[in-house]
Amino acid sequence: MFKQLTVFLENKTGRIEDVTGCLASEKINLHALSIADTADFGILRMVVSDPDKAVAALKEKNFMVKTADVIAVPMGHNPGSLHKVLSNLKELDISIKYMYAFTSRHKEYDSIVILRLHDQEKALEKISGISILGQELLDCLNES
Repeated sequence: MFKQLTVFLENKTGRIEDVTGCLASEKINLHALSIADTADFGILRMVVSDPDKAVAALKEKNFMVKTADVIAVPMGHNPGSLHKVLSNLKELDISIKYMYAFTSRHKEYDSIVILRLHDQEKALEKISGISILGQELLDCLNES
């Protein structure tokens, strides 16, 4: 497991750029992101090179930011790879709160899916046969 940042943003022009500008000024690399919107605000989820530094920098700029434990699962970059991961989770009766994926340029990981599971601690106890990446993922991405 590792930390994901969640930033709550007003639905106003330039707010995502404000976040990326803050991270850039602190030399924090953005590895993956997902954004969802509601009528009143957006939810920006990110995997970054230095989560603690990013949280401090964003809070200093008055952003509402939280962290959550997520897991990363490597998969092939070919048809059916995600389906295989999801089928394994279904067989284990593990429900997904949300997920997003990205293509990695690191030679060992073609594609990676970030998952937040319902009752994550309990779900992790049930998982078998699924490779889960942790801090080593961020370490590898930071080297690339």
